[in-house]
Amino acid sequence: MRERRRGHGRPGERGTVTAEFAVTLPVVVSLLAILLGAVAAGSQQVRLEEAARAASRALARGDSQEAASAGALRLAGDRASLEFHDDGAGYVRATVRAPAPGVIGAAVPWVQTAQSTAALEDPGGTP
Repeated sequence: MRERRRGHGRPGERGTVTAEFAVTLPVVVSLLAILLGAVAAGSQQVRLEEAARAASRALARGDSQEAASAGALRLAGDRASLEFHDDGAGYVRATVRAPAPGVIGAAVPWVQTAQSTAALEDPGGTP
């Protein structure tokens, strides 16, 4: 009976593992980059929602737009933009927008958005 040596296959199969690895490595790296980009986009969406909520609550309490903007943009990041809208019926809405981060943002022109609406508080304190 003939013994096979470990690591040596048939002569025509030598290097197949290396070739398969070379073909699959770019696919694995691409999937990893997309996955990390999706995680970064998800965490940015949470930050944008927190920033919109903080801005609308600050305006509802009676803070100035500058103070509300400063706090919200600190939460949302440098690339974010903020808009306010007062509907005149006792509600104020804050909208925060920022381009998607990472590989996804570079490949696709995707702008993430978050909105929050809050009722204006009564400054007179009537019951």
